[in-house]
Amino acid sequence: MTTESIRAVGLEEALALMRSCIVREGFLATPEHRDNYRRIWARDSSIMSLAAAASGDDELVAAAVRTFKTLARHQGPHGEIPSNFDPETGRVSYGGTAGRVDNDLWFVIGSVELWRRTGDHEFLEQLAPSLERVRYLLGAWEFNNRGLIYVPLTGDWADEYLQHGYVLYDNLLNLQAQRSFAALHEHFHGVPDHDLEARINRLHQLLRANYWFEPDRDSIPEHVYHSVLYEKAVHAERRCAGKHWLPFFAPTGYGYRFDGFANVLVSLLGVADDLQRERTDDFIDSIVSEDLLLLPAFHPVIRPIDDDWEELQMSFSYSFKNRPYEFHNGGLWPLITGFYAADLAQRGRRERALHFVEAVHHANAFEMDGHAWSFPEFVHGKELCAMGNRRQGWSAAVAVLAERALAGDPVFSFGTSLTGGSGR
Repeated sequence: MTTESIRAVGLEEALALMRSCIVREGFLATPEHRDNYRRIWARDSSIMSLAAAASGDDELVAAAVRTFKTLARHQGPHGEIPSNFDPETGRVSYGGTAGRVDNDLWFVIGSVELWRRTGDHEFLEQLAPSLERVRYLLGAWEFNNRGLIYVPLTGDWADEYLQHGYVLYDNLLNLQAQRSFAALHEHFHGVPDHDLEARINRLHQLLRANYWFEPDRDSIPEHVYHSVLYEKAVHAERRCAGKHWLPFFAPTGYGYRFDGFANVLVSLLGVADDLQRERTDDFIDSIVSEDLLLLPAFHPVIRPIDDDWEELQMSFSYSFKNRPYEFHNGGLWPLITGFYAADLAQRGRRERALHFVEAVHHANAFEMDGHAWSFPEFVHGKELCAMGNRRQGWSAAVAVLAERALAGDPVFSFGTSLTGGSGR
């Protein structure tokens, strides 16, 4: 197929798959009856709702509205949004071996974005109490009131991988969630919440100071979270200073692997400056395959000879998925790549964005179980074959978001900035 034809077919197939995910309660993660995927997953469904809002399709928008109402209806006693809800059995899950932090964050971001896109004030009024409870819970998850939320091991989308503590991915989502709360306050009260704006400003500064190291630094940045811990980050600094953003830090130290999702969001949400974006783009070029331009979840892979391997092997719910170049351990994700293509488009890097969005469509077109356009969960990092579960709704959603970004429609309709400023 030509670039134009695969984009046209890919967008049509993506919208069709999203429609097939619709049930009475909202968006399923997939229409397939496999494992526990045929459920309303807060994370997947919120991302699908972003695409629904961007598409302007009435049927998809209505499903998005029902999704958030379903999740809000099953909100936990402390404000926690379900990890997933099974509409067939009524079963509600708030996480596996640990609770999931990013459910709540995507719920806030997705629902407020849907309101901003549609102007559906009745929807917002109905969700407002649930959103306020999430806001309180996110504050509690800071634990020490120092601006960053703490994420347990397996506590977000990388739920069988090895990162925890002050995770960049989750704290970036928290930044956008807090921006969403600020928009809500101004809508309901007619004036800005200056205390909240100050918190957003501080969070932005914390993100910039603690997750990017310059080579040969000679001083500690003003907004370092913990100066002694920061000084001990030599191992991580040697591996990624000036190349990409660090994935997390915890009381035990700093992580150093490239977190694909976080390194995309840090640009898309207006935290990175232009030089940092350029260096991260260069690093991405150094690790993606020329045969298929898809970003890995994490890089480098953890191998059996690595110190982390034994711990990784112990981290799974039902069966071990993280063999080298699979799942989060170096697997290549259309999900992440679609967001990257959208970010590139928003930055005006249209030609580069087209290469990556075309890769998303090619990956989505891979055959699985004898079916073309399988929309796989991920692609093997070496063999470049479709793996995981097929007909994933969010693999379709990011194709829609990337195409809309190429048409000039940003992923988020408010709050972000391409200057590396506060985003307000």
